Amino acid sequence: MNKSDTLNETGISAPVRRVDAMEKLTGKARYISDYPFEGLLHARLLRSDRPRAKILGIEVPDLPAGYSYVDARDIPAGGRNGIRMITDDWPVFARDEVRFVGETLGLVVGPDREKVLEILSGIRVTYEELEPAFTIEEGLACKGGPIVGDDNLYGTYHLTKGDPEAAFRRAARVVEGTYRTGFQEHLYLEPQGMVGTWEDGKITLYASAQCPFYIRKSVAHTLGIPEPAVRVRQVTTGGAFGGKEHFPDVIATVLSVAVNKIRRPIRLVFERAEDIRFTCKRHPSRVTIRTALDEAGAIIGMDIDTVINAGGYTSSSLIVLQRAILHGIGVYNIPNVHIRGRAVATNTFPSDAFRGFGAPQGLFAIELHMSHLARELGMDPGSFKQKYFIKTGDTTITNTAMKDEIRLNEMFRKVDAMSGYRRKVKAYDDDPLKGIGIAFVNHGCGFTGNGEQEIIKAVAEMERLSDGRAALYVSTVEMGQGLQTVLRKIAARELDCGVDNIVYDNPDTDRVPDSGPTVASRSTMVVGYLVQQCARELKRRWGEGPGTRVRKQYRHPEGLTWDQDTLQGDAYPSYGWGVNVVEVAFDPVTYEVKTTGIWTVYDVGVPMDTRIVTGQAAGGGIQALGYAAMEVCEVVDGRFRQHTLTDYTIPTAMDFPSVACEFVENPYAYGPFGAKGAGELVFDAAAPAYADAVGHLIGRKIHEIPVTPEKIMEVLQDE
Repeated sequence: MNKSDTLNETGISAPVRRVDAMEKLTGKARYISDYPFEGLLHARLLRSDRPRAKILGIEVPDLPAGYSYVDARDIPAGGRNGIRMITDDWPVFARDEVRFVGETLGLVVGPDREKVLEILSGIRVTYEELEPAFTIEEGLACKGGPIVGDDNLYGTYHLTKGDPEAAFRRAARVVEGTYRTGFQEHLYLEPQGMVGTWEDGKITLYASAQCPFYIRKSVAHTLGIPEPAVRVRQVTTGGAFGGKEHFPDVIATVLSVAVNKIRRPIRLVFERAEDIRFTCKRHPSRVTIRTALDEAGAIIGMDIDTVINAGGYTSSSLIVLQRAILHGIGVYNIPNVHIRGRAVATNTFPSDAFRGFGAPQGLFAIELHMSHLARELGMDPGSFKQKYFIKTGDTTITNTAMKDEIRLNEMFRKVDAMSGYRRKVKAYDDDPLKGIGIAFVNHGCGFTGNGEQEIIKAVAEMERLSDGRAALYVSTVEMGQGLQTVLRKIAARELDCGVDNIVYDNPDTDRVPDSGPTVASRSTMVVGYLVQQCARELKRRWGEGPGTRVRKQYRHPEGLTWDQDTLQGDAYPSYGWGVNVVEVAFDPVTYEVKTTGIWTVYDVGVPMDTRIVTGQAAGGGIQALGYAAMEVCEVVDGRFRQHTLTDYTIPTAMDFPSVACEFVENPYAYGPFGAKGAGELVFDAAAPAYADAVGHLIGRKIHEIPVTPEKIMEVLQDE
């Protein structure tokens, strides 16, 4: 094996050139729309234009030869008109009712795209309209009658630590605040898209997605066939951020019914405006926190009520809600806490996975609330929050001991040295044009509780090839985050070879084992650890010759316990930790806020490539600042008002300064070379730090994001 570029000489964290860099920079990378298929047909969805209604009839005009209309009647016997996500309540095709604007009614397929659109425009749907509910408040009030159950809730959870009722009974003072976050659009570079074909007697899907085996499971469920009868071939994917976790199942099931009927290649690719209007968003949230203080102003208890807007169907909302409440007290050791979490049904497009998966909503609320408490008590937020940092051995919200080594104090010192936070927070108290904010966060790595062990059961394999290289077989998807480089680095370091000696193709469910979905800050920590174990064994067996293949399956670290029914025990095997400081300046004429500094420190165990993780920190931080400052996404009559790149504005390189990033190494025993998750952690802190900075700037409490100039004007006028 070639040792000319061994990683042992420089260490695992040392940057290497990304293996996919040149093909993407030069335009050689092929995305879903670039693949040619003989006899390709084009498809467009017939969607509901009513947010809540009964379907009375659908009239389809006579179709020209070669064109087809596909709906629920085409699902084969033994199949189900339900998309198998966590539940299957979201139908493949709506039949009797619609619950949101954009719900799929049918599919028009044919050889000419313009003709397909013409046919689509000629279809007439008759409805009996019902009264919709769009907001959290309308959903909780069961406006128009409950959409689900009797209380209009998909689920409710309770977490209790200590005796919060007793704490509130003896409180000298109670401080309350309600914090809100809105929808956020993923706006990945490449819109949703997929091609379905009939190959070798089976459905084959070429997908731009995060989770090939999720797609396989959903399609098999819909068609009523064994999972191995469906093949999913991952193509180069232009970004996802969670938006291609479950939503591709919505496309794949519809497409597979059409392919099963027509037996021709069919492409379904969204236009950009279509993608923004008719795909899932981040869950809006409303979090109310009541804090009990004793006579000395110390926190003795909290009561937290967390509600998320789930939309028309469950999707992954209950798991998002779990993560929101499991991060509900953030990095703090609060002795007595009660958290209630509810996912409410509304007639908006179903909300789903987005980078952070519920944690950003919960962390935004607790961080702002702690900042508000600090200022009411005459302290700077950083120093106040530091008093309550959780320590190793302290009891978590799920009533188990925190097992991580926690280095938040060191991280605080480091970010203070980088940003001058302690000095500036005092200096800006009397400066009406400047402000500075800080946020501390943690993020659970991997699936909640025993999900990795009981549900995912990840597998990785490696093989010695005949040309002296080694092949890596995992279902983990490269979607811009650098995994094709990082996993190669891990394997190469163990095999003592160059990165280019590791073959790692886009996943194909016929060729790779199920390593689990590319979500939940698990890919490097969980799958990377399996890759490291595979490479270690393959090195020992290298002398057995070409064709030697090794396989490793995930095992939960010893000493962890979890009860999924009560949400008690070790919620995550480990946590990533972060602190962000954001500095802002104010224009009193336009009410615009300019961010003048962003400083970040992270504990991600050991970075597998400092350039890649620093890039993640910059990208995640700027994405979160867009969420906090400018990305307005409103629902009007069940439709997203902002649905183009003109009216849904995301940050550019001109909107925010460079992100300064440093790391505190804190190796995790069950991560490859000590690595923990990083992809979601880097999103969590910037939004509350920004809102804290704006509040410091204007001398008022900020409770809601995005903090637009109009919002600032309202806050100042209201007070």
